[in-house]
Formats: sequence, C-alpha cells, structure tokens
Amino acid sequence: MAYSSGKNAYGICDISGFRYKLNDMKKTWNGLLVGPDMYDPKHPQLITTRKTVDPEALYNPRPDVKSTINLGQVRISNPVNSAGISAPIMYAVNNDTIGSMYLVPPSNGSVGEITISGVAASPSPSPSPSPSPSPSTTTYTVTVANYLGSNYFYIDGSRAAALTVTEGQTYKFDQSDSTNSGHPLRLSTTSNGTHGGGSEYTTGVTTSGTPGSSGAYTQIEVASGAPTLYYYCTNHSGMGGIIYTT
Repeated sequence: MAYSSGKNAYGICDISGFRYKLNDMKKTWNGLLVGPDMYDPKHPQLITTRKTVDPEALYNPRPDVKSTINLGQVRISNPVNSAGISAPIMYAVNNDTIGSMYLVPPSNGSVGEITISGVAASPSPSPSPSPSPSPSTTTYTVTVANYLGSNYFYIDGSRAAALTVTEGQTYKFDQSDSTNSGHPLRLSTTSNGTHGGGSEYTTGVTTSGTPGSSGAYTQIEVASGAPTLYYYCTNHSGMGGIIYTT
C-alpha cells in the first residue's frame, strides 16, 4: 500500500488535533504522532537504569514468634582442648540473649561438658482488678423552699439537684430540718415517683422518724445493678430530681 509523503503531505497531531506538515511531525516515546510544538521527550524519571524485579511474597510464611522457654540446666558432652579453658559463650532464643554457656574443664582429660543455664522469662502479670471502694455513708442535708411559686427539695442547698451514687455505698437524706415537715422524701425508678405513674423503690432503703423532726431521714444502700432513681415527695408533685447510679 502506498502512503502519501513529501512536502505536500499533512498529518493530525494526536495531542492537539491540529494539522501539521507530515515532514515536521515527530513520534513520541509512547508512540504518538505530534506536531513539533507538542513534542515532549521521555522524562528521566521514567527511564530505569537497571532491570528491576519486584519481590514476591512467600507462600504460607512462618514468622518468628517469641515464646517463653524454660531452659533449666542442660548438660552436653563435648570434647574440649587439653588446657580445659573455660570461656563464656553467649546464646540466644529468638534473637534475645538470655544467658551464657561455659566450657567446663574435662574430668577425665578427654571429654568435657557444656553447661547451659537459663531462666524462663516471667510472664507479664495480669492487671489486678481495681479494688472496690470501702463502704461508706454520705449524708445529704435536705431542706424545702419555694421557687417561683412551687416547693422543691434542696439537696445541700441546690434545688432539685441531680445526684450520682455508687453501688455498695450508703447515702442518707437527712430530713431533720423543720422545712421538711409534710414532705416525706422517697425513691422511685419513675420520674416524679407515684405522681408520674411509678411506685416507691424500696431495695436497700430504710426510713426513720417524721420529716421535719430531729433524726428523720431516708437512707439507701445502693444495690449492685441498681437502676437510675428519682427522689420525690410522697405528698406533692414536682419537688424532686434524678439520681444516677454507677
């Protein structure tokens, strides 16, 4: 087959799409036919200086795994020189130097012994569980005061305070203050207690005296797994708050 050539032949640049005289066009290193202004020689970074072979992964490799080895004491019969020189030789397990072996002078002049002594690495002790806190009693001073036309329990001076209690610990709500008269404090798993459709929570709970008189209190020893609780007044709605358990 004959192809056009010579000064009247034209070609289309593979990069720009412009027409050039065929005699002026060049072939790039990757096989493109381009105009002289589009020609770009191969970048040196694309030229390898030597044959490169990618390494292949090993099939089913067996990586080194460090383990605890108790060598105890090993005695190996082995000839030594007539001088019976004792020289330390370090030995290792999994590349960790763990002891020494010594050439011991022979007892009969012809056979010596190599004694290897080693001690097993002690495994890291398991972390001890955090000790449970010693049982203690926390006392909250309870008072009652009006706020914007409604009565609230104040715990240590904070209105309807949100509290956090810990399992196994004891918490006493001291209602000795006279403002507690007519406002028995009780606990429930329902917000606002019986006023919110719930019932009184009694697990670990003891009460004593009449609110507003000396020695009156409600006390709870928080049981393991105790739920979130709410303190409330048995006689009036909306006076209490929440108790988180941890």
